[in-house]
Amino acid sequence: MSQTAVRRFVGWLPTAVDVRVRVLAVASLVGQIVLIVTGGAVRLSSSGLGCPTWPRCTASSLTTTPEMGYHGVIEFGNRLLTFALSAVAVAMLVAVWNLRKERKDLFWLSVALLASIPAQAVIGGISVLTELNPWVVALHFLVSMALVVFATLLVNRAYGRSGRFMSRSLPALPSSMRPVTAATAGAVALAVLLGVVVTGAGPHAGDANAPRNGLDWDFVAHLHAVPAYLVTFGALFAVVIVLARRVGGPFRPAVLGLLGLTVLQAAIGITQYYTGIPALLVGLHMLVGALLMAEATNAADLARWSPRA
Repeated sequence: MSQTAVRRFVGWLPTAVDVRVRVLAVASLVGQIVLIVTGGAVRLSSSGLGCPTWPRCTASSLTTTPEMGYHGVIEFGNRLLTFALSAVAVAMLVAVWNLRKERKDLFWLSVALLASIPAQAVIGGISVLTELNPWVVALHFLVSMALVVFATLLVNRAYGRSGRFMSRSLPALPSSMRPVTAATAGAVALAVLLGVVVTGAGPHAGDANAPRNGLDWDFVAHLHAVPAYLVTFGALFAVVIVLARRVGGPFRPAVLGLLGLTVLQAAIGITQYYTGIPALLVGLHMLVGALLMAEATNAADLARWSPRA
């Protein structure tokens, strides 16, 4: 590519946050949530070793082969999603390149999301090479949840909902709201952390011969429920305060969504516990968990940047 073409391309890139930046930010968040769901499909369909080696799918092929059946297709399909996320992450970083000095918040969040992709690929590879060691699989999932947090912050910054470059003032909130939403987001993170421990002790290992962590499933399942109760309490408290003070703006739907997702997640968790942990409900639990992490991050982020009443 000639220097003239490079200059034209750089000149075409956004010099202010526009629709291209915002669409790519949303695509980053959606992509991270989809990756969690497809990763769950790999494990819940016992396709974790559908591609039994890494980085190749087999010792002699980069891609799945007909002999590997649908397990190979599912596992390889999840690997292919990494390339789609890579494309979005690269496009996001390129889109904010001209803004890298004045909008360091967008730039460094974009760098973090792009840098995570090879790291996740390596962790995923290690999980395959260790025949789905439950602790490595847990790390793989936890990193994905952390990336949901980063992507949510990226969306908020791109839309001017929070941060130093907010497009409009947020409504004033009671001084208690900031620690409540922060603690609620922390409780969600703790529930996720304990949730992967429950998964490592449960029946959905990703392969019939995959090792388990050796912990008592029933005990860690009840332990996992404790931070879930704290999330419910925090979300309910936030909603009561918001409705009582008639708080408007983006914070009201944020806490209402947080409470709604919390109740839905609790209902799914209780149902799957008493119905033998069906794979479909476990997959739904993972999806709602990712949405809940995003909403808890959103509420805490908005509360952080709102003025105190």
